[in-house]
Amino acid sequence: MDDRVSRDRPATEERAAYRGGSKLRRRFPTIAYLRTHARRHVPHFAFEYLDGGAGADTGIAHNWAALDAVKLVPRYGVMPALPPVEVELFGRKYAAPLGIAPMGGPALVWPGADAAMARAAQRARVPYTLGTVGGMTIEQAATLAPDVLWFQLYRMARNDHVLGFELVRRADAAGAHVLVLTVDVPVRTTRPREVVVGLGGGPFRPDLRMMLDMVRSPGWLMALMRHGQPKFANIKSYAGEHASTNDVIRFARNEIGGAFTWDEIARFRDRWRRPLVLKGILHPLDAERAVAIGVDGIWVSNHGGRQIEALPPPIDVLPAIAAQVGGRATILMDSGIRSGLDVVRALALGAHAAFAGKAFLWGLGALGEAGPGHVIDLLIAEAKAALGQIGAHSPAEARSVVIRHPGAFEFPPAPPS
Repeated sequence: MDDRVSRDRPATEERAAYRGGSKLRRRFPTIAYLRTHARRHVPHFAFEYLDGGAGADTGIAHNWAALDAVKLVPRYGVMPALPPVEVELFGRKYAAPLGIAPMGGPALVWPGADAAMARAAQRARVPYTLGTVGGMTIEQAATLAPDVLWFQLYRMARNDHVLGFELVRRADAAGAHVLVLTVDVPVRTTRPREVVVGLGGGPFRPDLRMMLDMVRSPGWLMALMRHGQPKFANIKSYAGEHASTNDVIRFARNEIGGAFTWDEIARFRDRWRRPLVLKGILHPLDAERAVAIGVDGIWVSNHGGRQIEALPPPIDVLPAIAAQVGGRATILMDSGIRSGLDVVRALALGAHAAFAGKAFLWGLGALGEAGPGHVIDLLIAEAKAALGQIGAHSPAEARSVVIRHPGAFEFPPAPPS
């Protein structure tokens, strides 16, 4: 075969796949189109839950604006074909440097959401992080996503962390590859868009408006009939044999609370022998302390703008954290990721992978069970295109590009020890 034909074939196949694509790609060519359609496809209360954040959504807007402000200077004449995007995280190979972030209550957005995300991640070979308050048990997730399952844990300190340690034991027995401790929820703040639609944290009692919204969303209603009410599946069995949905909600709110202390993190480190990640780090000195006690990964996050609006966008503190501990820990990032280009921006500034949350909720809201797979396809295609455009032959090479980053934080030097 002619060498030139052989070299050109991968590029030709990539272009053909992108141009031809599927009907989904023609109708929803970017994640922004999914968000627009989700607003019309699910009940209003479900959209407000999936789309909103703390306060006036200023934190969400800041996350997006900070990512949009990052400019990457390309080098040309070096990229005959789109690059591969495979990556290794914690000793395991994944198809792309992106994953599904843990989310609370995705089944409210689309009943059966947890299973749909797990299946899509397993098919695509990208990490799927099951949340403590997800709608599927660890054991079920391990069956659906055995090669890509991570598990996220909130602090449950009552009775000397007995429930938290029990969930860690179950995650270990199920074969979860990574344990993620969320440290950025010392208190639960107000999310006004949830409150005004009846999801403010008290008992869930659908009112007439909610019922009408459900009737106007037949696809969502059929999914509800098929999968049943959303539930905190991992916690339900501890709330009592005959616990109702609201009983489980009350139990979860009594059990979950506060942020892990460093001593508590060390105790979980002692019990979990696989990779351990701290999620919610925004300061390099916190990253340094985490690495010093044996944490394997630092997940830079402001909880997607859902906690408090004054926090810095993670992309703006990412370079300082990567400079502090990047050679000794795997660096992950979420909050505001809406495209494969955002993923590449994170890679360029020091992350080994970027995770999306809302993007998958928009996909679920727009397309139901088909949504997560389409979101993954978009993110991978866009990440390949972005790397090819800037002349990076791999995700790691994104760090070598010239970057303009006007929002980057500068931290004072650490005090002498």
